[in-house]
Formats: sequence, structure tokens, C-alpha cells
Amino acid sequence: MAELKALLGDTLMKGTEKVSIEKALEGKTGICLYFSAHWCPPCRGFTPKLSEVYKKKTEEEFEIVFVSSDRSEGDFTAYYSEMPWYALTWENLGKLKDALSTKYAVTGIPKLVAITLDGTVIDMDGRGHVAGKNNLKFPNK
Repeated sequence: MAELKALLGDTLMKGTEKVSIEKALEGKTGICLYFSAHWCPPCRGFTPKLSEVYKKKTEEEFEIVFVSSDRSEGDFTAYYSEMPWYALTWENLGKLKDALSTKYAVTGIPKLVAITLDGTVIDMDGRGHVAGKNNLKFPNK
């Protein structure tokens, strides 16, 4: 969990509430980091598709964490209100997003990166799997 705390911080947002990373990821086998922003038309088109996949997953499978590229807290809050998953807190976003983008080679958005709970990459093209109706595969516990 120390690796994830270094990557994502101690707390995540779930709706308007702050949740410890331990509670957010309890029982999960992996995480999808969703790099997106409200001002990005492809992102706004992909988010509803990702929401469909998220709503069909089992509780144990994986969790999604939104990594925003929005330029203001208001834009972040408005866009995130459309999402059913977790997000980096606005307060932590500035210091964590650049490191995550570098570590996971994010050069454009939307991007969905599937990782294990220790930060190891499972799939750099999660978006392609979701758009192509394929399932993301996470290791069993």
C-alpha cells in the first residue's frame, strides 16, 4: 500500500466525501487510472462508456481513480460529479498528476491505465479494451 500512497496520496474522493486509500481499495485486485478532463471532447464521449463498464463490474474486481487535467476546481467538480468512481483530491492533484503522467507515459487524454495494487502495469490501453467491449483482466487475489 505504501507504493500506492506515494502515487495517489492518503485519501481519495468518492463523490463529495474523502475516503482513505485503504478503505477505497479494500478487497480490490487492481486499479484503473483514468486520465481525463471536461474540456476534452473524446474524454466526454468515453466517460459514459467507462461508466457502463464500471457499473457492471463485481465489487472485488477493480476500482477506477480519476486523474483530472481540468484547469480549475470548478471544472473538476462539475465533471467529476458525472462519475461513479474515485478521484484524486483537488488538493493532491497538482503534486501527483505530473508524476503519474510520467510514470505511466500519458501523452494524451483520455487514457485508462490498469495497474496492480503495487503499481505494476497490467495494461496501458484500457481505453481500447473498454471501447472494443473487451474486459480488462486483473490477477486473482
